[in-house]
Amino acid sequence: MLKNKLNLSLFLVLFGSLGLHAQSADFKLDPGQSMLMFGKGPGQDATINPFEGSDCYAIVKNRGKVPFSIRIQQKGTLIETLPIGGKETKKVKLLKGYELYLDTTSGKKAKARVEYA
Repeated sequence: MLKNKLNLSLFLVLFGSLGLHAQSADFKLDPGQSMLMFGKGPGQDATINPFEGSDCYAIVKNRGKVPFSIRIQQKGTLIETLPIGGKETKKVKLLKGYELYLDTTSGKKAKARVEYA
């Protein structure tokens, strides 16, 4: 009986905490490219937000030296645009229904990592 309770407890701790960890994805952005990261739905998002349907944070890291910008929209309406310099990291709050885009404006490729928490 005690063994079963311990096994159940271990199972709940291991698998119940999976949704609490951020998931990440790395991307290369071509010159002049805009990429939807999250917000339009299956088949259109470049990243998987494990917190879909609720507010969360996106942690965007510029993995290179080329600056780019983070754009937040909701149903086509611009909410906020944030520049992100080389090797910089920004944490952005995404409310339910927000769309996250990464935009490059320079003539060089940019590198980005996106995590959700």
